[in-house]
Order: sequence, then structure tokens, then C-alpha cells
Amino acid sequence: MVELKGLHIVKAKSRTYYYAWRGGPAVKGEYGSPEFHASYNEAVAGRVAPDGKRFRSVVIRYRASDEYKALADSTRSKWVRWLDRISDYFGDLRTAQFSRTVKIRPHIKKWRAQYAATPRTADMGMQVLSRVCSYGVDTLAEIASNPCDGIKQLYSVDRSEIIWTDDDLAALKARCSAEIAFAVDLAAHTGLRVSDLIKLSWSHVGEHAIIMNTGKRSGRSKRVKEAVIPIYADLRELLDHIPKRATTVLTSSKKRPWTYNGLASSFRDAKAGVWPEGDDLHFHDLRGTAATKFYLADLPIREIAEILAWDEDTVDKIIRRYVGRKTAILERIRKMDSAKRGT
Repeated sequence: MVELKGLHIVKAKSRTYYYAWRGGPAVKGEYGSPEFHASYNEAVAGRVAPDGKRFRSVVIRYRASDEYKALADSTRSKWVRWLDRISDYFGDLRTAQFSRTVKIRPHIKKWRAQYAATPRTADMGMQVLSRVCSYGVDTLAEIASNPCDGIKQLYSVDRSEIIWTDDDLAALKARCSAEIAFAVDLAAHTGLRVSDLIKLSWSHVGEHAIIMNTGKRSGRSKRVKEAVIPIYADLRELLDHIPKRATTVLTSSKKRPWTYNGLASSFRDAKAGVWPEGDDLHFHDLRGTAATKFYLADLPIREIAEILAWDEDTVDKIIRRYVGRKTAILERIRKMDSAKRGT
């Protein structure tokens, strides 16, 4: 038996799967058979010297690009499977075919239809394919325009008015641990994502503001975004109540910094204890709670963008997603009524 360098073996559910390399394509045929060796050799050859005129080469070059490497580890771990699927399905097509939008779109939609039973999964696949095509357009200049543009998502949900109310927060905090309560409160007061919350250090907390580089990157330059969150009275009171048990602001019950999965899992368990029959509240919706506070306090878009580390040119869209028009109108009415009573 010849040793196959880099062969990646995965065992799951009493079955064994073989891949040409970790994250590489599956090797076909029975292990050790001539078909198996041929499939392996073909995969390796394609990796080393892909046909530059085939779409597979676009996928390979994107995967080796700084743009792809700049993605968060969690994102790359999800996308790597989709890159394999995209390469397997579209790899043999000529890259030039992706410039013929009208002709290639039916093939793209047919590929997506394989995953239509789970719309969010299908949309993620489209997101990855669109990113690869954009790389072919903007960086490689081998595709005239992105054929994925204009194809609507299968999964659609309006979360614009789904925010955590004071009653929701009170219900959760009455049942959850102090560590989860601190995390939820801090998210609602700052709008930081989970990935940034767990990295927030006491060294980021200044006299007047929390200033930290976030995991969010800006535009094509992929510059790291900086969040600048003013320490207003309620936020200062919260920070004063959080015990300093590590270099990070948030810690688990073991007095150690949270991991992403650890906080996410504990948060889900806490919610299940309060709403055993289910709920429609996500941790990410706490960003909407923070955005609502900032927006209803009449902060201009520029300042909200700075606080939440959002791109200013897209902040309108994000505000509309999280801050319901009805909520804003009712608050305006309340302010007008209060002003009238004060006169």
C-alpha cells in the first residue's frame, strides 16, 4: 500500500471517509483500489496545477487569498465545506461562462435547489458562491459581473421589531446566572457582538469610552473596525457591578474568560429555563436593543455607526432592520405629548 501524503481520514457513524487533504475533495472508490488512487492523484494534480480557464481555479485562488484568510476562524470553518461543494459542481465550467449572466443563472439556481429544503443553508451556499464570483470580478478581472447579484434569498425574516424589552431582560436575569446576566446586559448597553464581548478587556475601558478593535472588517480594504462606545451613566453603573476576576470584563462561573461556544451554550440553556416552550429572541437581537436606545435618544447615524462599528453608508439599512418604524413613531408621539404637557 503506497502512502498517500496528506490524505485526511474522517470517521463518523461507523463509516470512514477519505479526503485528498484536510478540507480537500472526497476521494472516490474503495480504499486502496486503483479507482481510489486515481481519484486521489487527480485531486492532487488539480490542486497543484489547476486549469486557469476553469472556475475551479477561481475557487482555489480565492481560498489562498488574503481576503479569505482575513475571515474569522468560525466563518472559514463553515465556508470551507461550501467551497468544496462549489468546486465540485461548477469547477469544470469555463470561468468565462460566469460572465454570461442569463445563461449561468439557471445553473446557479439549480445548484441552490439541492439545499432548498433548508433555506438558510441554501442562502449560506449562495453567499459563499457570490463571494467567490466577486473575487473573480474585482480581484482577478476574469468575470465581467457577479451573476449572483439580484438572486433573492430563500430565507426571509423581518426582525426589525424583535428586540429585547425590559420585561424580557428581567425575566431572563431572574433565572440565569450572574455571569450570563452580565453578558446580556453588556450586549444591550454596548451593541457588541458575542465574539467582541468575550474579547473585551478592562484595558479597553477608558475614563470616558470603551475603545476596541472589533472582529468586523470594513469594505474591500478589510480594515479592522474600531468601536468607540461612550460610557454613559447606565453603562458605567453596569461596569461598576461586574467583578474584576480576569483581564477580560466577562468571565464564566469558573472565573475564566468565556469561550464563544461556552457563552453561546450557557445562554441557550438560560433561555430554555425561562421559556421552555421556545421563544423568538436571539443574542444578536441585543444589538437591536442597543441600537434602539441610541436611535430613540436622537443620536445621528454617524454617531451610531461609530459606536456600533458599522459602516456609515449601510447604517440606514441596519437601523431599519432592527428598529421598527412603529417603535420609532410611538416614541416620537410620546416625546411630542410630553413636550405639549410641559408647555
